[in-house]
Amino acid sequence: MAESEKRPPRAVHYVGFRDDRYWNAYRVFGGPRVIHRRWDFYATRDVGPDDVVIFAQGDEAQPVAERNATDLDERWL
Repeated sequence: MAESEKRPPRAVHYVGFRDDRYWNAYRVFGGPRVIHRRWDFYATRDVGPDDVVIFAQGDEAQPVAERNATDLDERWL
């Protein structure tokens, strides 16, 4: 089995989107999508080594939120 066949498909994580900018980002980056309401402990834990993370504001260096928020993962649907 080839190495690429062993890995799960790459996920695209969207963090902090609350308006129509989400649809612009989706047109560019696509999915499967995981939507994180904020950059929290769950979001940092869910991102895999080959995943892509798109932030509405800031980047991965921003402080992690003190409270966790529920996420939406299309892979579960």
